[in-house]
Amino acid sequence: MYLAHSLQHPIRQSATPHESQSMARRLRPITVPSIERLRRRTNAASNSLFTARALKINASLTRPLTISDVNNSANCPKLRVAYQGVPGAHSEAAAGKAYPNCEAVPCEFFETAFEAVEARLVDCAVLPIENSLGGSIHRNYDLLLRHNLHIVGEVQHAVRHCLLALPGVNFEEINRVLSHPQALAQCEHTLTKLFTNKVLVREAVDDTAGAAQYIAINNLRDAAAIASSRAADLYGLNILASDIQDDQDNVTRFLMLAREPIIPRSGKQFKTSIVFSLEEGPGVLFKALAVFAMRDINLTKIESRPSKKRPLRICDDGNGRSKYFDYLFYVDFEASMADSNSSNALNHLKEFATFLRVLGSYPMDVNQP
Repeated sequence: MYLAHSLQHPIRQSATPHESQSMARRLRPITVPSIERLRRRTNAASNSLFTARALKINASLTRPLTISDVNNSANCPKLRVAYQGVPGAHSEAAAGKAYPNCEAVPCEFFETAFEAVEARLVDCAVLPIENSLGGSIHRNYDLLLRHNLHIVGEVQHAVRHCLLALPGVNFEEINRVLSHPQALAQCEHTLTKLFTNKVLVREAVDDTAGAAQYIAINNLRDAAAIASSRAADLYGLNILASDIQDDQDNVTRFLMLAREPIIPRSGKQFKTSIVFSLEEGPGVLFKALAVFAMRDINLTKIESRPSKKRPLRICDDGNGRSKYFDYLFYVDFEASMADSNSSNALNHLKEFATFLRVLGSYPMDVNQP
Protein backbone atom coordinates (compact mmCIF):
# COMPACT_ATOMS: atom_id res chain seq x y z
CA MET A 1 0.00 0.00 0.00
CA TYR A 2 1.49 3.30 -1.08
CA LEU A 3 1.18 6.01 1.55
CA ALA A 4 2.59 9.53 1.74
CA HIS A 5 5.84 9.94 3.62
CA SER A 6 5.78 11.74 6.97
CA LEU A 7 7.30 15.21 7.24
CA GLN A 8 9.44 14.79 10.33
CA HIS A 9 12.44 16.60 8.81
CA PRO A 10 11.34 19.58 6.70
CA ILE A 11 13.95 21.24 4.54
CA ARG A 12 15.81 24.02 6.28
CA GLN A 13 15.94 27.53 4.88
CA SER A 14 19.62 27.01 4.10
CA ALA A 15 19.16 23.68 2.30
CA THR A 16 21.32 23.10 -0.74
CA PRO A 17 19.64 22.57 -4.16
CA HIS A 18 20.52 18.85 -3.95
CA GLU A 19 18.88 18.56 -0.50
CA SER A 20 15.83 20.49 -1.73
CA GLN A 21 15.40 18.22 -4.72
CA SER A 22 15.86 15.07 -2.63
CA MET A 23 13.29 16.12 -0.04
CA ALA A 24 10.82 17.37 -2.67
CA ARG A 25 10.85 14.00 -4.44
CA ARG A 26 9.99 12.23 -1.17
CA LEU A 27 6.97 14.45 -0.39
CA ARG A 28 4.66 12.62 -2.75
CA PRO A 29 0.88 12.51 -2.47
CA ILE A 30 -1.48 9.55 -2.70
CA THR A 31 -2.13 9.00 -6.40
CA VAL A 32 -4.91 7.35 -8.40
CA PRO A 33 -2.75 4.25 -9.09
CA SER A 34 -2.25 3.79 -5.35
CA ILE A 35 -6.03 3.67 -4.88
CA GLU A 36 -6.32 1.12 -7.69
CA ARG A 37 -3.55 -1.02 -6.18
CA LEU A 38 -5.41 -1.01 -2.88
CA ARG A 39 -8.61 -2.15 -4.61
CA ARG A 40 -6.84 -5.00 -6.40
CA ARG A 41 -5.23 -6.17 -3.18
CA THR A 42 -8.55 -5.88 -1.40
CA ASN A 43 -10.32 -8.07 -3.96
CA ALA A 44 -7.59 -10.71 -3.71
CA ALA A 45 -7.32 -10.70 0.07
CA SER A 46 -9.63 -12.15 2.67
CA ASN A 47 -12.22 -10.14 4.55
CA SER A 48 -9.79 -9.86 7.44
CA LEU A 49 -8.01 -7.16 5.47
CA PHE A 50 -10.84 -4.83 6.41
CA THR A 51 -10.19 -5.00 10.14
CA ALA A 52 -9.55 -1.71 11.89
CA ARG A 53 -6.10 -2.87 12.92
CA ALA A 54 -4.98 -3.77 9.39
CA LEU A 55 -6.08 -0.44 7.94
CA LYS A 56 -5.22 1.66 11.01
CA ILE A 57 -8.74 3.05 11.25
CA ASN A 58 -9.66 5.01 14.35
CA ALA A 59 -12.19 2.96 16.31
CA SER A 60 -14.50 5.94 16.72
CA LEU A 61 -15.15 5.92 12.96
CA THR A 62 -16.80 2.49 13.00
CA ARG A 63 -19.98 4.16 14.31
CA PRO A 64 -21.71 7.43 13.33
CA LEU A 65 -19.68 10.44 14.42
CA THR A 66 -21.15 12.58 17.17
CA ILE A 67 -20.60 16.23 18.03
CA SER A 68 -18.21 15.17 20.79
CA ASP A 69 -16.14 13.23 18.23
CA VAL A 70 -15.72 16.38 16.15
CA ASN A 71 -15.05 18.62 19.14
CA ASN A 72 -12.54 16.18 20.65
CA SER A 73 -10.60 15.70 17.40
CA ALA A 74 -7.61 17.41 19.05
CA ASN A 75 -7.31 14.36 21.30
CA CYS A 76 -6.96 11.96 18.33
CA PRO A 77 -3.35 12.52 17.24
CA LYS A 78 -3.38 9.63 14.79
CA LEU A 79 -6.46 10.76 12.86
CA ARG A 80 -5.50 10.61 9.18
CA VAL A 81 -6.97 13.47 7.13
CA ALA A 82 -6.73 13.67 3.34
CA TYR A 83 -6.30 16.93 1.44
CA GLN A 84 -5.60 17.76 -2.21
CA GLY A 85 -2.14 18.95 -3.14
CA VAL A 86 1.36 18.46 -1.81
CA PRO A 87 2.74 19.39 1.64
CA GLY A 88 2.74 23.13 2.12
CA ALA A 89 -0.60 23.62 0.34
CA HIS A 90 -3.23 25.89 1.88
CA SER A 91 -5.45 22.80 2.06
CA GLU A 92 -2.93 21.19 4.40
CA ALA A 93 -3.21 24.18 6.73
CA ALA A 94 -7.01 23.91 6.61
CA ALA A 95 -6.80 20.21 7.51
CA GLY A 96 -4.65 21.11 10.52
CA LYS A 97 -7.15 23.79 11.53
CA ALA A 98 -10.08 21.37 11.27
CA TYR A 99 -8.27 18.54 13.11
CA PRO A 100 -5.41 20.15 15.10
CA ASN A 101 -3.31 17.05 15.85
CA CYS A 102 -4.09 15.05 12.73
CA GLU A 103 -1.75 13.36 10.29
CA ALA A 104 -2.39 15.30 7.09
CA VAL A 105 -2.18 13.01 4.03
CA PRO A 106 -1.63 14.66 0.60
CA CYS A 107 -3.63 13.41 -2.39
CA GLU A 108 -3.00 13.99 -6.07
CA PHE A 109 -6.54 15.06 -7.05
CA PHE A 110 -9.81 15.99 -5.32
CA GLU A 111 -11.29 12.68 -6.46
CA THR A 112 -8.32 10.80 -4.99
CA ALA A 113 -9.13 12.29 -1.58
CA PHE A 114 -12.77 11.13 -1.83
CA GLU A 115 -11.65 7.64 -2.83
CA ALA A 116 -9.01 7.51 -0.10
CA VAL A 117 -11.73 8.02 2.53
CA GLU A 118 -14.00 5.41 0.95
CA ALA A 119 -11.11 2.93 0.65
CA ARG A 120 -10.21 3.54 4.34
CA LEU A 121 -6.72 4.76 3.53
CA VAL A 122 -7.64 7.79 5.66
CA ASP A 123 -10.29 8.61 8.24
CA CYS A 124 -11.70 11.76 6.65
CA ALA A 125 -10.94 14.55 4.19
CA VAL A 126 -10.86 18.35 4.22
CA LEU A 127 -11.54 19.86 0.78
CA PRO A 128 -12.33 23.39 -0.48
CA ILE A 129 -15.84 24.23 -1.63
CA GLU A 130 -15.76 28.02 -2.19
CA ASN A 131 -13.47 31.04 -2.07
CA SER A 132 -14.46 34.61 -1.28
CA LEU A 133 -12.71 35.86 -4.44
CA GLY A 134 -12.76 32.92 -6.87
CA GLY A 135 -16.24 31.59 -6.07
CA SER A 136 -17.33 27.95 -5.92
CA ILE A 137 -15.12 24.93 -6.61
CA HIS A 138 -17.52 23.20 -8.99
CA ARG A 139 -15.52 20.01 -9.21
CA ASN A 140 -16.12 19.25 -5.55
CA TYR A 141 -19.86 19.90 -5.87
CA ASP A 142 -19.96 17.23 -8.56
CA LEU A 143 -17.88 14.82 -6.45
CA LEU A 144 -20.17 15.29 -3.43
CA LEU A 145 -22.99 13.84 -5.51
CA ARG A 146 -20.90 11.08 -7.10
CA HIS A 147 -19.55 9.73 -3.80
CA ASN A 148 -21.29 8.67 -0.60
CA LEU A 149 -19.36 10.72 1.93
CA HIS A 150 -21.05 12.97 4.49
CA ILE A 151 -20.30 16.56 5.43
CA VAL A 152 -19.48 16.55 9.16
CA GLY A 153 -18.16 20.09 9.54
CA GLU A 154 -16.71 23.17 7.90
CA VAL A 155 -13.69 25.39 8.45
CA GLN A 156 -12.80 28.81 7.03
CA HIS A 157 -9.16 29.49 6.26
CA ALA A 158 -7.61 32.87 5.44
CA VAL A 159 -5.32 32.54 2.42
CA ARG A 160 -2.03 34.45 2.59
CA HIS A 161 0.17 34.26 -0.50
CA CYS A 162 3.97 34.69 -0.60
CA LEU A 163 6.38 35.06 -3.51
CA LEU A 164 9.04 32.33 -3.25
CA ALA A 165 12.32 31.69 -5.10
CA LEU A 166 15.53 29.73 -4.71
CA PRO A 167 18.10 31.11 -2.24
CA GLY A 168 20.18 33.88 -3.80
CA VAL A 169 17.68 34.67 -6.56
CA ASN A 170 16.56 38.31 -6.73
CA PHE A 171 13.73 40.10 -8.53
CA GLU A 172 15.89 40.96 -11.55
CA GLU A 173 16.49 37.27 -12.34
CA ILE A 174 12.82 36.28 -12.32
CA ASN A 175 11.06 36.09 -15.68
CA ARG A 176 8.08 33.88 -14.81
CA VAL A 177 5.80 33.07 -11.90
CA LEU A 178 4.21 29.65 -11.30
CA SER A 179 1.11 28.94 -9.23
CA HIS A 180 -2.50 27.79 -9.25
CA PRO A 181 -4.65 29.86 -11.68
CA GLN A 182 -6.71 31.35 -8.83
CA ALA A 183 -3.58 32.33 -6.90
CA LEU A 184 -2.17 34.04 -10.00
CA ALA A 185 -5.43 35.95 -10.46
CA GLN A 186 -5.58 36.90 -6.76
CA CYS A 187 -2.10 38.46 -6.93
CA GLU A 188 -2.27 40.05 -10.39
CA HIS A 189 -2.06 43.72 -9.36
CA THR A 190 0.69 43.12 -6.79
CA LEU A 191 2.78 41.21 -9.35
CA THR A 192 2.44 44.11 -11.78
CA LYS A 193 3.75 46.50 -9.11
CA LEU A 194 6.64 44.22 -8.12
CA PHE A 195 7.78 43.72 -11.72
CA THR A 196 7.16 47.09 -13.32
CA ASN A 197 10.10 46.99 -15.74
CA LYS A 198 9.55 43.60 -17.39
CA VAL A 199 6.94 41.38 -18.97
CA LEU A 200 6.37 38.64 -16.40
CA VAL A 201 5.12 35.29 -17.72
CA ARG A 202 2.39 33.64 -15.62
CA GLU A 203 2.39 29.81 -15.70
CA ALA A 204 -0.53 27.84 -14.22
CA VAL A 205 0.07 24.59 -12.30
CA ASP A 206 -2.18 22.26 -10.28
CA ASP A 207 -1.61 23.82 -6.85
CA THR A 208 0.39 26.52 -5.08
CA ALA A 209 2.73 24.27 -3.09
CA GLY A 210 3.26 22.16 -6.21
CA ALA A 211 4.72 25.24 -7.88
CA ALA A 212 7.22 25.66 -5.04
CA GLN A 213 8.09 21.97 -5.18
CA TYR A 214 8.61 22.14 -8.95
CA ILE A 215 11.04 25.06 -8.66
CA ALA A 216 13.01 23.26 -5.93
CA ILE A 217 13.22 19.97 -7.85
CA ASN A 218 14.30 21.58 -11.12
CA ASN A 219 16.51 24.27 -9.55
CA LEU A 220 14.80 27.02 -11.57
CA ARG A 221 16.56 30.31 -11.01
CA ASP A 222 14.46 32.29 -13.47
CA ALA A 223 11.15 31.42 -11.80
CA ALA A 224 9.23 32.25 -8.64
CA ALA A 225 6.20 30.58 -7.05
CA ILE A 226 3.14 31.97 -5.34
CA ALA A 227 2.60 29.72 -2.32
CA SER A 228 2.46 29.64 1.47
CA SER A 229 5.27 30.43 3.89
CA ARG A 230 5.19 26.77 4.97
CA ALA A 231 5.97 25.75 1.37
CA ALA A 232 9.07 27.95 1.57
CA ASP A 233 10.23 26.11 4.69
CA LEU A 234 9.53 22.66 3.22
CA TYR A 235 11.27 23.18 -0.12
CA GLY A 236 14.17 25.41 0.93
CA LEU A 237 12.97 28.56 -0.82
CA ASN A 238 13.33 32.19 0.21
CA ILE A 239 10.35 34.50 0.72
CA LEU A 240 10.84 37.52 -1.54
CA ALA A 241 7.52 39.14 -0.58
CA SER A 242 4.72 38.30 1.89
CA ASP A 243 0.97 38.90 1.77
CA ILE A 244 0.99 39.63 -1.95
CA GLN A 245 -2.73 38.92 -2.46
CA ASP A 246 -4.56 41.95 -3.90
CA ASP A 247 -7.46 41.59 -1.45
CA GLN A 248 -6.61 40.90 2.18
CA ASP A 249 -10.07 39.38 2.77
CA ASN A 250 -9.21 36.20 0.88
CA VAL A 251 -10.98 33.32 2.65
CA THR A 252 -11.62 29.74 1.52
CA ARG A 253 -14.36 27.61 3.03
CA PHE A 254 -13.48 23.92 3.42
CA LEU A 255 -15.76 20.96 4.05
CA MET A 256 -14.90 18.15 6.46
CA LEU A 257 -15.97 14.82 4.92
CA ALA A 258 -16.30 11.38 6.55
CA ARG A 259 -17.75 7.96 5.80
CA GLU A 260 -20.43 8.32 8.48
CA PRO A 261 -22.64 11.34 9.28
CA ILE A 262 -22.62 13.03 12.65
CA ILE A 263 -25.76 12.91 14.78
CA PRO A 264 -27.33 16.38 14.49
CA ARG A 265 -28.52 18.17 17.61
CA SER A 266 -30.60 21.23 18.33
CA GLY A 267 -29.50 24.07 20.56
CA LYS A 268 -26.30 24.76 18.60
CA GLN A 269 -25.59 26.70 15.43
CA PHE A 270 -25.95 24.10 12.69
CA LYS A 271 -25.90 24.18 8.93
CA THR A 272 -27.49 21.62 6.61
CA SER A 273 -26.47 21.01 3.00
CA ILE A 274 -28.80 19.38 0.47
CA VAL A 275 -29.00 18.76 -3.27
CA PHE A 276 -32.24 18.39 -5.25
CA SER A 277 -33.68 18.54 -8.76
CA LEU A 278 -37.05 19.79 -10.03
CA GLU A 279 -39.34 19.38 -13.01
CA GLU A 280 -39.20 22.13 -15.63
CA GLY A 281 -41.92 24.76 -15.29
CA PRO A 282 -42.73 28.35 -14.30
CA GLY A 283 -42.37 29.08 -10.59
CA VAL A 284 -41.08 25.62 -9.66
CA LEU A 285 -37.81 26.91 -8.15
CA PHE A 286 -39.73 29.66 -6.34
CA LYS A 287 -42.00 26.99 -4.89
CA ALA A 288 -38.98 24.96 -3.74
CA LEU A 289 -37.35 27.90 -1.98
CA ALA A 290 -40.67 28.91 -0.42
CA VAL A 291 -40.68 25.77 1.76
CA PHE A 292 -37.79 27.36 3.68
CA ALA A 293 -39.05 30.96 3.65
CA MET A 294 -42.46 30.05 5.06
CA ARG A 295 -40.69 28.42 8.03
CA ASP A 296 -38.22 31.30 8.58
CA ILE A 297 -35.22 29.12 7.64
CA ASN A 298 -32.31 31.21 6.36
CA LEU A 299 -30.59 30.05 3.16
CA THR A 300 -26.85 30.83 3.13
CA LYS A 301 -26.00 29.52 -0.34
CA ILE A 302 -27.63 28.20 -3.51
CA GLU A 303 -25.64 26.74 -6.39
CA SER A 304 -26.93 25.21 -9.64
CA ARG A 305 -25.07 22.59 -11.67
CA PRO A 306 -26.17 20.85 -14.89
CA SER A 307 -27.00 17.21 -14.29
CA LYS A 308 -24.30 14.85 -15.56
CA LYS A 309 -26.71 11.99 -16.14
CA ARG A 310 -29.24 13.98 -18.18
CA PRO A 311 -27.71 17.28 -19.28
CA LEU A 312 -30.56 18.19 -21.67
CA ARG A 313 -34.29 17.87 -21.10
CA ILE A 314 -36.73 18.05 -24.03
CA CYS A 315 -40.08 19.65 -23.19
CA ASP A 316 -43.19 20.54 -25.17
CA ASP A 317 -44.05 24.09 -24.12
CA GLY A 318 -47.01 24.49 -26.50
CA ASN A 319 -44.93 26.27 -29.12
CA GLY A 320 -42.96 23.21 -30.09
CA ARG A 321 -40.34 21.04 -28.51
CA SER A 322 -37.68 22.92 -26.52
CA LYS A 323 -34.42 21.78 -24.97
CA TYR A 324 -33.44 22.82 -21.45
CA PHE A 325 -30.50 22.08 -19.20
CA ASP A 326 -31.51 19.68 -16.43
CA TYR A 327 -30.18 21.29 -13.23
CA LEU A 328 -29.24 20.12 -9.76
CA PHE A 329 -29.59 22.70 -6.96
CA TYR A 330 -27.19 22.68 -4.01
CA VAL A 331 -28.54 24.58 -1.01
CA ASP A 332 -27.10 25.37 2.44
CA PHE A 333 -29.46 26.53 5.19
CA GLU A 334 -29.00 27.52 8.83
CA ALA A 335 -30.79 24.79 10.77
CA SER A 336 -30.18 21.33 12.18
CA MET A 337 -31.91 18.22 10.90
CA ALA A 338 -32.75 17.56 14.55
CA ASP A 339 -35.21 20.48 14.37
CA SER A 340 -38.74 19.58 13.33
CA ASN A 341 -38.85 22.77 11.26
CA SER A 342 -36.08 21.43 9.00
CA SER A 343 -37.66 18.00 8.69
CA ASN A 344 -41.00 19.53 7.77
CA ALA A 345 -39.36 21.74 5.14
CA LEU A 346 -37.63 18.78 3.48
CA ASN A 347 -40.77 16.63 3.64
CA HIS A 348 -42.59 19.47 1.90
CA LEU A 349 -39.84 19.70 -0.72
CA LYS A 350 -40.03 15.94 -1.35
CA GLU A 351 -43.64 16.36 -2.52
CA PHE A 352 -42.54 17.91 -5.82
CA ALA A 353 -38.74 17.44 -6.06
CA THR A 354 -37.69 14.73 -8.51
CA PHE A 355 -34.57 14.03 -6.42
CA LEU A 356 -33.44 15.03 -2.91
CA ARG A 357 -30.39 14.09 -0.87
CA VAL A 358 -29.08 15.45 2.44
CA LEU A 359 -25.31 15.86 2.14
CA GLY A 360 -24.82 16.61 5.82
CA SER A 361 -26.06 18.46 8.90
CA TYR A 362 -23.10 19.83 10.84
CA PRO A 363 -21.86 22.60 13.20
CA MET A 364 -21.23 25.96 11.58
CA ASP A 365 -17.76 27.48 11.73
CA VAL A 366 -18.39 30.72 13.62
CA ASN A 367 -14.72 31.47 14.30
CA GLN A 368 -12.67 34.14 12.56
CA PRO A 369 -10.73 32.73 9.53
